[in-house]
Amino acid sequence: MPTPDNTIPSDLREERPADAVPEQWVERFVPASWLPFVRLSRIDRPIGTWLLLLPCWWGIALALAADPQSLRLETLWLVVSVAIGAVLMRGAGCTWNDYADREFDAAVARTRSRPIPAGQASPRAALIWMVAQALLAACILFTFNVPAILLGVASLALVCIYPFAKRVTWWPQIFLGLAFNWGIPLGWAAQVGHVPPEAWILYLAGIVWTLFYDTIYAHQDKEDDALIGVRSTARLFGSATPLWLLVFLTLTVSLMGLAVILALIEGPPFALVAGLAGVWLFGWHLAGQLRSLDIDDPDHCLMLFRSNRDAGLMPALAFAVAAGTAIML
Repeated sequence: MPTPDNTIPSDLREERPADAVPEQWVERFVPASWLPFVRLSRIDRPIGTWLLLLPCWWGIALALAADPQSLRLETLWLVVSVAIGAVLMRGAGCTWNDYADREFDAAVARTRSRPIPAGQASPRAALIWMVAQALLAACILFTFNVPAILLGVASLALVCIYPFAKRVTWWPQIFLGLAFNWGIPLGWAAQVGHVPPEAWILYLAGIVWTLFYDTIYAHQDKEDDALIGVRSTARLFGSATPLWLLVFLTLTVSLMGLAVILALIEGPPFALVAGLAGVWLFGWHLAGQLRSLDIDDPDHCLMLFRSNRDAGLMPALAFAVAAGTAIML
């Protein structure tokens, strides 16, 4: 476990993972002895937290837009608490992933510098750190209503399964999508107390979105993955990746549009327009990623992957506008 003193040599600050962004705030302000655990949690790489958080916000905002009478003081707490929970659960999930993949990570150029294979954190300490984060997240979850709590507990199965999916299927990105977008039904249930069909349709849209962005991400490791036998949609699709991404783009936008229409068709027209505008902007951003994609340029793939924070913010903001309109009218 990390300790608040600076017992680890300061040069550990320079021994960052290969896929980390240099000169992060954590390297300036976090004690050196904590750095391996911060890096296990990917706190220095927030894109994964965004990709876990944004579907939660989608679910809360669209649920509120569909049922403006559900607005209450606790709604603000939901918006804030899922952000805190996303940091904690993303951290716990990444720690578990690194523990489960420690042997694979040691064989891949991009990941062998992660804390466990690099010897900066022991597997036992990583497990303790994972449990600590999960318990803190549970404290937040138990402030929600019963349906949301049950959904939150159920999500643990998805988190546990994902690291092993790449060993048995060419579609591990589906399992990542199942886990990363679980915040949609959870957020919806936390806001209104139930999960209607349109919430599950939005959940499917999120899963396909994950297939889109994580296939791009996986192209960074395709050569190493082939050597060690790790499977991914990037290896499965190969040079046909752009065509598959076009299919995913079309499907995720269609499903998201359908969810918005079903949720808002009986509400104020401007709320529906705002919601669909968010879907259009989301699709436009994904299309831009596809146009510039170079699957043989790892740095460019990473840049496109990270740009999905902006893509996901577009419907989140649009759904918030739709909710505001529905409340006022």
